[in-house]
Amino acid sequence: MIYALCFTLILVGLYGITCKKNLIKIILGFIILDYGINLFLILIGFRKDGIAPILDKSMDINTFAATSVDPLPQALVLTSIVIGLAVTALMVALATRIYERYGSFDVTKINKLKG
Repeated sequence: MIYALCFTLILVGLYGITCKKNLIKIILGFIILDYGINLFLILIGFRKDGIAPILDKSMDINTFAATSVDPLPQALVLTSIVIGLAVTALMVALATRIYERYGSFDVTKINKLKG
């Protein structure tokens, strides 16, 4: 069920990036795609009734490996959030500059005004 939401977010984001003509809608499509990918990475590391990946001296290593949650996807998602925020800020800054220069967010009008 949650995987369907994840792939729906990814598909909606791809649709927004590829099919929309407005730069703001393209940026929103990128943000939705980023959220869908982050959700997918979190789902990869999810384990039902998992424990925190902190090894205690009283734990058996085999029990720990079988019940602990994988911390790598969590670290990747934290890094992805920071990178996504930076890329989004760059896209918004570029869209603002494009609007100041051409007076429109529409990609087709910008292409016509370019020449």
